[in-house]
Amino acid sequence: MVTSLKEEELHKHVLIPYKPNAKYAYTAGQAQSRYLLGLKEGKILGRKCVKCGKIYVPPKMYCDECFRPTDIWVEVMDEGYVMTAVASFISWTREKISEPELVGVIRLLPSNPRDFVYPGIFHRLCVSYEEVRNMSVIGKRVKAVWRPKEERKASIEDIQCFKVI
Repeated sequence: MVTSLKEEELHKHVLIPYKPNAKYAYTAGQAQSRYLLGLKEGKILGRKCVKCGKIYVPPKMYCDECFRPTDIWVEVMDEGYVMTAVASFISWTREKISEPELVGVIRLLPSNPRDFVYPGIFHRLCVSYEEVRNMSVIGKRVKAVWRPKEERKASIEDIQCFKVI
């Protein structure tokens, strides 16, 4: 049996805002490191399993389909199709925002038409809130908008967003 909280119960709790001064060290690992370095060069790299033909972007060292190591690095196009989209009124730092972040999953196009890029890249979309709200952006072809070369830092932020073409 499920018991829902009443509205007044939600306000009984004391919320103490606290932002810890925590420092993190994160190692991206072999696959992610090469992927991020590729972004710095203006390339989107994936790992291909030659047995099933899947290209993983972001890259994985093991194929989910075949349960074996992926074989080769391949470059995919910086274009694709919007598979899903959402308008988030919560910032990347978990704070309420008045202007939504518009994000989606983009199924990227392979350099070789016989290949299949999986599962897709989650990123910002250069579209209007209305296009996300009414879902008209779903299925649209998009292209990456890259930061200028001198501003790139081997980060997912090297791609500013994906715009409709």
